[in-house]
Amino acid sequence: MMNLTNVPPVAQSITLLLVVVIIKSIVGKFSAPSKSHFFNFYCQRLADKVNKAENSAQQQTIAGFIAMLITLAPVIIILWLFAEFIAVPMLWQAVLLYLALGGFNLPAQAKKVAQAIVANDKYQAKQLLSPWLLRDTEQMSALGLNKACIETLLLRNLQLHFIVGFYFLLFGPLAALAFRLLLEMHYSWNIKQHRFHSFGKIVNQIVNILQWLPSRLFLFLQIIISVNQSTLLYWRLIKPLFFRLNNSISLSYLAYHLGIKLGGVAMYQKCKVRRASFNEQGQQPQPQDIIHTIKHIRKINFLTFALLSTLTILLSAAYV
Repeated sequence: MMNLTNVPPVAQSITLLLVVVIIKSIVGKFSAPSKSHFFNFYCQRLADKVNKAENSAQQQTIAGFIAMLITLAPVIIILWLFAEFIAVPMLWQAVLLYLALGGFNLPAQAKKVAQAIVANDKYQAKQLLSPWLLRDTEQMSALGLNKACIETLLLRNLQLHFIVGFYFLLFGPLAALAFRLLLEMHYSWNIKQHRFHSFGKIVNQIVNILQWLPSRLFLFLQIIISVNQSTLLYWRLIKPLFFRLNNSISLSYLAYHLGIKLGGVAMYQKCKVRRASFNEQGQQPQPQDIIHTIKHIRKINFLTFALLSTLTILLSAAYV
């Protein structure tokens, strides 16, 4: 690990974040796409034990809250206590941040999905995309696959990279890891699935609250990298979503920017769920829009990297 002792604490944190992101990006190029299968398995088995269908909605909500506490609290407390025995705190922070950040190989997977759809191989596209989706893929059309892939690309980058990094810089590695664990619980007990509608309610609310501020900063970067003569119009259209506790505003802006429809009806555990629709007047998403989304995200990541690098240089220069 590089020597960061001669720079101010904020610059140390930024530098550590950038170094870990670079390392994880490189590792991702040589590893298969993966999710938190073990933690997801644990969450599902825990839900099987405590989330009883015969219980009332209130009892299921309380059970979900208790399940969240007994999952999150011991991990964070143990890691916090264990940090006292670490000889190199910076290395320990880097390990925790590495675990908190999501993988960086989803864009490569998304390109393969786009290629499969162009080749009219929907089966292959579904196989590639299904591990990353909560919704059912069996009956998805090519248009549905395009839409799901685009939405997943944006939301996973926002949640697993941008927001995790945000909380690392603001409160440290344990906060970043805590958010990641909450996010994985949110994925596992998502309220769009009927059996978790009450059980996952509190986790869903906490995650939405924690996402609000960083997701608005992410929107600001989206606007910066795509400013054109229509930006003011797009802002007027998405402004009513600004204070809602979800990520709809980022998806809505992307839909207007690409001129496509996003959101709408989706199937979850064979149940149809009517979600918000964005840019109803837009065209149906096509495979090339997956590529455009990847480029859009890369521009945001590059701008974020450039801003953080510049801030680090300025803080270090001022510190000296």
